[in-house]
Amino acid sequence: MDGTRIPIRFGRWKPLLVALGVTPGRSFLDVDPVRVRVRMSWGFRADVPRSSIRSARHAGSALSIGVHGWGGRWLVNGASGPLVALAIDPPARARTLGVPLRLRELTVSVDDPDAVIAALDASG
Repeated sequence: MDGTRIPIRFGRWKPLLVALGVTPGRSFLDVDPVRVRVRMSWGFRADVPRSSIRSARHAGSALSIGVHGWGGRWLVNGASGPLVALAIDPPARARTLGVPLRLRELTVSVDDPDAVIAALDASG
């Protein structure tokens, strides 16, 4: 099955994240026709059925970096932007620091949000 790997973007705080073991080589979105796999090194993981991605949109920028969220809405970013937000329904299972959570919206930093949106359109 063909897929597309899209790296999570790291910005000026990359040295801090790398010192914490969050590396660009282990931080990505894999988009294929069946699922969207998201990894932020040891800090976050989700495998979202492609059929659960309801929309993908530009999301501007953020003031913080890392993995954070609550109530099903999570921000996974190595840079303040650009960001893309994925609406997920039904909610998918994910983990942060090994703790299970339900994911209904994921916002992630990428170099090219249009490429993520196009990859999701092409695989669905």
